[in-house]
Order: sequence, then structure tokens, then C-alpha cells
Amino acid sequence: MSAPTTAPAPLSIQLGHAHDLPRTDEAKVPQLIERMKAIVGADGVLTHRAELAVYECDGFTVEKNKPDVVVFPTTTEQVVRIVKACNELDVPFMARGAGTSLAGGCVPVGGGVMLALARMKRILEVNVRDRYAVVEAGVVNVWLTNQLKSHGYHYAPDPSSQGACTIGGNVATNSGGPHTLKYGVTVNHVIGVEMVLPDGSVVVTGGPCDDAPGYDLTGVIVGSEGTFGIVTKTWVRITRNPEAYRTLLGVFSSIDDATNTISDIIGAGIVPAALELLDQTILGAVEAAFKFGFPLDAAAVLIMEVDGLAAGIQEEADRIEAIATKNGAREVRKANSEAERLALWKARKQAFGTIGRLGYPSYCTQDGVVPRTKLPEIMRFIQGVSKQYGIAIANVFHAGDGNIHPILMFDERDPDQVKRVLEASGAILTECINLGGSVTGEHGIGVEKLDFMPRLFAPEDLSFMVRLRTAFNPANRCSPNKMLPTAGACSEPTQLKPGRRAAV
Repeated sequence: MSAPTTAPAPLSIQLGHAHDLPRTDEAKVPQLIERMKAIVGADGVLTHRAELAVYECDGFTVEKNKPDVVVFPTTTEQVVRIVKACNELDVPFMARGAGTSLAGGCVPVGGGVMLALARMKRILEVNVRDRYAVVEAGVVNVWLTNQLKSHGYHYAPDPSSQGACTIGGNVATNSGGPHTLKYGVTVNHVIGVEMVLPDGSVVVTGGPCDDAPGYDLTGVIVGSEGTFGIVTKTWVRITRNPEAYRTLLGVFSSIDDATNTISDIIGAGIVPAALELLDQTILGAVEAAFKFGFPLDAAAVLIMEVDGLAAGIQEEADRIEAIATKNGAREVRKANSEAERLALWKARKQAFGTIGRLGYPSYCTQDGVVPRTKLPEIMRFIQGVSKQYGIAIANVFHAGDGNIHPILMFDERDPDQVKRVLEASGAILTECINLGGSVTGEHGIGVEKLDFMPRLFAPEDLSFMVRLRTAFNPANRCSPNKMLPTAGACSEPTQLKPGRRAAV
């Protein structure tokens, strides 16, 4: 059941979700700190203000709030004890991976305890015969793929932050990546989780066997943004490396030509491993950083990759080249070696890290999704928003999925620029909805996009989402005030009378 599709009034995102909520009772903090030290040791607890500042936000730097204490558990048993202590003291808690998320999912709303899972970093098992691995939540995504190389396998979901983000964090937001166009996002590769529920009990859903009987609780947990509990261990599907790759770089004089190429490739029945677009602004930053030889006068370039069996792969690449040429590509370059292919992917995956070359101290990345055929429209709209609000916007995104990532650049020390960036972001995401899309493809709702949920979903839908969260997290103490709007939109489950549905 979807919300009506009539165009909503322009949205102005309201900050203050974290700051308007009551913080942990200060009288409890000393006791809380001592309880945490007793569980993980003094070297596993951070309490100083300067130390806590590191954990006050994630990649969405506009919204910040410090936790009262940061704790580094190393085992599931320690996580259980931490959660039970928080319940006894009536203190909110939440998990954090590497903090690379981009929607405020790691903001400790209301303070409390942050469980930093970075020390839970063991790859517990690799079973090539049955094609799965078991990893702890703090394992960095690329570590698993690197360990699998000698076996001829990899872990398919590959976010651009692959070198830093953790698999636990990927599970929280159902992360994607360039190659998930063909291979699927995180939920398609997670076959089981171990999770500490908000009451401190431990459950295991799924496991090494596919298609377990009963409800797909693993699928429900992946993408729940930490609001159902704390995932401590994950069973993931591993994928055999393709026999062959063909990687092409289409150079276009207009973004329309590049985006029309994307639609035509998919329309021709070709499912590439990846289709990634970089616009002229981001090309300048990448070229300044790495000197790859990108044409700086191009309006956009399109990284197009196919993989699979060696037989027939060249024919598929030739078809893609012909489609790009037909749509006005002025040049189609080919990666003639593995080194050249990896250089192209380095340019894509490190593009966000080059933003500093453009001279802006801050940036905000959006994560809207539109149908592929609407990419030309949303890109034109973004260009108009840039002019309307006086905000520079670069674009690099998962074009094959219609998952845009406009990068709005500004100085967060200037309140007027912050205001304009938020208004511009709201306008872009509203247009994504108007075009039949969504406000997030992989970054999640977090605290940033709470106001959009009533626009995406009807009241009945939100009501059932609250009921589902309540089944896992009845006191809403675990990662509170994320994903689902509360003030004036969804009643908290703790406010409901027994037997009544959540009011919206």
C-alpha cells in the first residue's frame, strides 16, 4: 500500500532530531561508565569529551550528538552484558561499525551507550565447498574478498567505502555497490545472522543452508538500521570469480547521452556487472588526484563492465560499445589489462575521497532512486537545483540501478549554506518520489530522511512498521528515533495501549 502520488509541497528538512530528545540522566553516567569498564576493561571504554567527539556523527556531518560512553566489545557475550546493563539503567544504546554511513544512522540520538564493534573483526570460517563464510560484525568488507582471492571467490556486495566499511554496517543499511546491478545487494548475500536482541537475549536466524523453513527473519533484519538489535555475526554467501571481464569507458558530451545509453543497454537485454556514471565536476577532482588521463571536457563518463564466461563475453562488450556509440559517445575506451581495469575502479571507488580537491570543506551526499528511464530528467532537475540554491553539486552514481548520489558541497560553518543544502537535498529527494522512485537505495533513512517516510508510505504501512519494530524492540531503547518518524507522525510503541494499533 503506497502513499498517494500527488506532488507534495516543497520540503524543508528539519534538524534537531538528536538534540531535541532528553539525554541520559547525568547522575547515571558514572555508574554506567563503571559497569562498562567491568565488562570490557578500562582500555575498551572511551569517556573523554574529545574522544567522544569522534563518534558524534557518521558521514552525514550536519547532524551530530555525542554518546555518553563508547564501548568496544570483543565477543557476543560482552555485547549481551552491555545491553543488559543499559536496560537495568534505562539508558539507550546503539551499535556502530566504521561510521561510513551517510544518513545519520550512527548518530547516538539521546546519548547513551555506543557499542563500537570494530574489535569484533574475525573471519571465523570460510567454506568454499558450500560457498559461505562466517564473519564477525566488525570485519571490513574488503578483508573478506582479499582472503577469498586465493580460492577464486569474492564477496559480491562492494560499496564504494569497501576498504573501510564493515559487514555489520552493510547488514544494517542493506548496502549496495557498483557490482550489485548484476549480483544483488547485501540482503541477497546474507544467509544468516546472530543478533543480540534489545532485551539481551541472543537469536540466530538462517544459517549455512539456503531457504530455511519458516519466515525470512534474516531478510527482515537486513536493512533495519540497527533498530531490531545488534548483529554480532553473519553468514554470507560467497561468489566464484568470473572467468573473464570486459571493462569499457564511454566518454559523452552530454549527461543525457550517457543516461540514455544506460536505458538502452538494459533494454537490449544485457545485464552488465556494473554501470557507473561520473560527471564533469567529479572527473576534475579524480583527475587532479590520480592523473588517470580522463577527458576533462567531457560532460560525463560511463564505466561499463560485463563479466562471465570467456565464451561470448567479447560479443556482449561489442554490443555495449555499439549502443554507446549510437547514443553519441564520442569515444569508447577499453581496459586492455587487469591493471587498467583496476585503475578505472580505483577512480570510481575513491571518487568521494577526492572531493577535497574541489575546495569545499563539507559535503552532503544524497541517495535517491528513480526508474532508469527517468535518469535524464532527474539529472536535469539536479542541475536546476544547483543553480536555484547556489550550491555546487557533483554526481557519481550507480547508474544501472537508477541510484543517484548527488554530492552537495558547502561549508557547514555557514548556517546559510547549511540551510540551502538541506533545502536543495529536500527538493532532489522530493523529485525522486515524484518520478516514481525512493529517497534511498542503500544509505538508509537514519535521522536525515525521517520526514520523508510519510511521503513514501501510507499511514497503514507506517503503523505496521512500528508494530514490527515493537516486536523486536518493545521499549525502543535500541537505536531509538531512527528510520520511523515519531514526533507528530508515528506514536511510539511505549505510548500504545495493549491491543491497539500504532496511531499515525
